[in-house]
Amino acid sequence: MKATSIFGGVQVFTILISIIRSKFIALFLGSVGMGVVGLLTSTTSLIGGITSFGLGSSAVRDVSAANSSGDNSRVGLVVNVLKRWVWVTGAAGTLIVLVLSPWLSQLTFGNSNYIWSFALISITLLFNQLNVGQLVVLQGMQKIQYLAKASLTGSVIGLIVTVPLYYFFGVDGIVSTLIIASMVSFAISWYFARKVEITKVQLTKALAFSEGKNMLKMGFMISLTGLFVTANTYIIQLFISSRGGVGQVGLFTAGFAIINTYVGLVFTAMATDYFPRLSAVASSNELCKKTINQQAEISILILGPIIMMFLVFIKLIIIVLYSTKFVAIEQMVLWLAVATFFKAAAWSISFILLAKGESKLFFWNELFASAYVLLFDLAGYYFWGLTGLGVSFFVAYFIYFFQVFILSKIKYQFSFDSSFLRIFATQFLLAISCFGVVQFVDKPFSYVAGSILILCSVWNSYIELDKKLGIKTVLNNFLHNRIKK
Repeated sequence: MKATSIFGGVQVFTILISIIRSKFIALFLGSVGMGVVGLLTSTTSLIGGITSFGLGSSAVRDVSAANSSGDNSRVGLVVNVLKRWVWVTGAAGTLIVLVLSPWLSQLTFGNSNYIWSFALISITLLFNQLNVGQLVVLQGMQKIQYLAKASLTGSVIGLIVTVPLYYFFGVDGIVSTLIIASMVSFAISWYFARKVEITKVQLTKALAFSEGKNMLKMGFMISLTGLFVTANTYIIQLFISSRGGVGQVGLFTAGFAIINTYVGLVFTAMATDYFPRLSAVASSNELCKKTINQQAEISILILGPIIMMFLVFIKLIIIVLYSTKFVAIEQMVLWLAVATFFKAAAWSISFILLAKGESKLFFWNELFASAYVLLFDLAGYYFWGLTGLGVSFFVAYFIYFFQVFILSKIKYQFSFDSSFLRIFATQFLLAISCFGVVQFVDKPFSYVAGSILILCSVWNSYIELDKKLGIKTVLNNFLHNRIKK
């Protein structure tokens, strides 16, 4: 909760920055421009997912374990091995995109107009991977405040860079914006990572390979699973483009950006501390169970009110974030929001496979999930358009939740505590009520009824968090100290 609160404060400001940036991008680029951005980034992300070797996840576990041992020499060795390999993997990704740029342009857009675009943004794979290396050090060493400051600084500078470029150049500014953004992100993370004292060690090529072998082995499995997600997105975007045009791809991108950016920020804030903490107790199934339940409860209590605000005011939110031209994604986002409950619960459990180093099991688990997610998405869009994609997302995460729960129960004797089940049931029933109000009650009465349900959710979250964290006592002490001053 401490890590979440630190990042939470930063994320409030980050969300405001994101709203401003998204609004200007929607106005300056439109749905077609957003579709171009989505196709360019998903294509490079697909290749980056292969060449990155999942170091952003696997290395966190190694750095965290080395840090927990208290051996500074070991920490120095692991960090230096990581830095060596992010250069190698980043350069490999850049080279592949550069060489394949003619083919990627033809495959993605059906013409050769974007060869230079792919060739130029290939450099972003190197900067992105170097950025990952710096962030892994901060996360593995549990330097939460540095991570928060890096996030805040990146948001501000990103806004300053993005808006003018899109204003003056429109769609023609997409490539330069992507390149500059990747360079800025790396520069910021490097600035904060260099504040962490790391013991210098002599590193030969043989030692870098031998020490990095397990990191790369597990990371490769993770990268493959990440590749499934990226590949699914890429295939869906191509499918949407072929049937509905690039504008529909832009609407798809905008809809998922709402959930991934604004609701997903909560996941980012929690994951920063959660994975290293779970990795530290990975040897004990009982401690893993306790940690997962704690994280799942906090996730639902924080996300519940946020999700319900999206459900009730989604049309207004879409107009504020983008414009009236994007209202077509309203139904899709409603389903995405409800599905986030199951995503939060499944997300909390799935980390146990990575924490325990079960790379092969993690691979097959994600491969199976990715297969049915792709089938659901293709069928959903084919029969019901953008709304069908929202429904398929809900069905997929409903199934995935039970998949990871049953797997962890069989493998690690995991089970949910009664307190989590009570919290989940309460918040989910309130959310379903909000969903029903939005669907069947006319405005403005839906706003009134929905607001009452939101207040119920907020009150329930406050009561439950107070039981666990003593929020009331903390607030009283804070106010008492302020009055005394």
